[in-house]
Amino acid sequence: MIHSKIPVAQSIVHLCLSKGIDTVIISPGSRNAPLTIEFTKNPNIKAYSIVDERCAAFVALGIAQQSRKPVAIVCTSGSALLNYYPAISEAFYSDIPLIAISADRPIERIDIGDGQTIRQKNVFENHILYSANLYSELVPVNEVTDTKVAQKIKESQRHNDQEINKALNIAIEQSGPVHINVPFYEPLYEMTDVAIAKPIEVAPHKIIGQLSFDELQPYMDSWNNATRKLVIIGVQGPNVMEQSLLDMLGNDPSVIVFTETTSNVSHPNFFTRIDNIIGSLDDDGFKALQPDILLTFGGMVVSKKVKAFLRNYQPQQHWHVDAKKAYDTYFCLNKHFETSASHFLENLREHTSYAKSAYQQEWLTIREKRDVLHTEYINQMEWCDFKAFDHILSEIPDYSMLQLGNSSTVRYAQLFDINKTLEVYCNRGTSGIDGSTSTAIGAAMISTKPTTFITGELSFFYDSNALWNKNIPRDFKIIVINNSGGGIFRILPNKDKNTDNFDEFFETTHDLSAEKLCEMYNFKYLKADSEKSCAFAKAELYASNDKPTLLEIFTPRKINDKVLLDYFNFIK
Repeated sequence: MIHSKIPVAQSIVHLCLSKGIDTVIISPGSRNAPLTIEFTKNPNIKAYSIVDERCAAFVALGIAQQSRKPVAIVCTSGSALLNYYPAISEAFYSDIPLIAISADRPIERIDIGDGQTIRQKNVFENHILYSANLYSELVPVNEVTDTKVAQKIKESQRHNDQEINKALNIAIEQSGPVHINVPFYEPLYEMTDVAIAKPIEVAPHKIIGQLSFDELQPYMDSWNNATRKLVIIGVQGPNVMEQSLLDMLGNDPSVIVFTETTSNVSHPNFFTRIDNIIGSLDDDGFKALQPDILLTFGGMVVSKKVKAFLRNYQPQQHWHVDAKKAYDTYFCLNKHFETSASHFLENLREHTSYAKSAYQQEWLTIREKRDVLHTEYINQMEWCDFKAFDHILSEIPDYSMLQLGNSSTVRYAQLFDINKTLEVYCNRGTSGIDGSTSTAIGAAMISTKPTTFITGELSFFYDSNALWNKNIPRDFKIIVINNSGGGIFRILPNKDKNTDNFDEFFETTHDLSAEKLCEMYNFKYLKADSEKSCAFAKAELYASNDKPTLLEIFTPRKINDKVLLDYFNFIK
């Protein structure tokens, strides 16, 4: 097998494989040539080439999201590395393991005027689990005759091996991003058929926090006696929580369970549309919903309304369950159970008893009324964003994957009771519009399920380099809602609407279309601008899978905010 002649490049790939890290996204460059050679010449590595580093990192994020394994990203020196930052921060807050490996110039070449050179050491300091800064290797130790020099090289190699092991193990154990910065001397392209590096292997040791009854017991009386318990499940992957444990919560008359599309759980008694329930409540309604105990699982929550509700109508106790971290989202957190959701609920089930309560049933009755009004309102509304989402969400094939863009897209999706067979994902770690398309493509590249990605047009255009990828599956579908600007700013309380200043600097109005991008990247292009044309287009969207397809749905720009605000008044 062919190798790079530089030992540290060999060590990195060897240690990646020893820990099950076998997928890498490489962006072309010269300084990273030793890494590119070592990764791509190894038949056990699945390597992809993506030119745009920002896209490359988000594609890797999508792959890691699906595989639940670390994915490596490799780039050259200089500003190339900085393009990884949006995906690194998303991985940091979404607990997705990424291995960012950057080539660098030796330390004495920094800040002397060499091109493509920046200060790369600890560049992701605020959003990284670990930064491994390796030593340069001028020559392989077997080519050195001076014993003192050879000893120094061995010490450098030992340091590098320890740092590589530590970074990779932290990514695995703590499920998040790490950075390995590798300085290389020239020459960069020399190869050998000899495996020079024999790195030390340190196995990762992932510990899942175990919950003892002694820790849970002081809280059980409060749980069993409380007649109003609210459970909120944030973003999480499918099959994270056992259904029998979810059933225990759903069947408890004193428990209301709020979920979102990205929670990937279901039960007939769960409330899947939080904003439909609380969006039109008055003070009496909020007081009636106010829980004694708030129990939260999962990651970030989309709904701003539920955050506002619980910050103003606080529970007596808030417990969060997560093996890694707990955010005080509602300003009242008083217990963090450092274990998995399933382990916590298994322990809870052994000691729980159902309190006599009408809490759940009262709100199920309200939910039933709201569901009827929801349908009535949609049936009478004119063509708009809301109507478009009603059309497309009902057509996504069973047992497929749905990827959602941020901003308006994920928020509209929360207003619908989405098909329970779908697996739903969205980059909610930082909630940015950058990288959503790339993430969806990365996920689709390794998933066995057909994938639909729904996004707004600004987010889509922002990440349009995502389509510059020869590995996009033929059955991949994109639905772009094009309302000629950042429509979410019309929904927000901005008194400056309908002015030239608002149009240019907030809504950023435009007359762009995705059609020419589809032509350039060989996507099939469909479009719709009314209910009738949307009905035809969405049928055609899923009719064939000969190549990736994009459906662009045009909606009016100025009525969406009124339709949405009137919705919450209508369903009171």
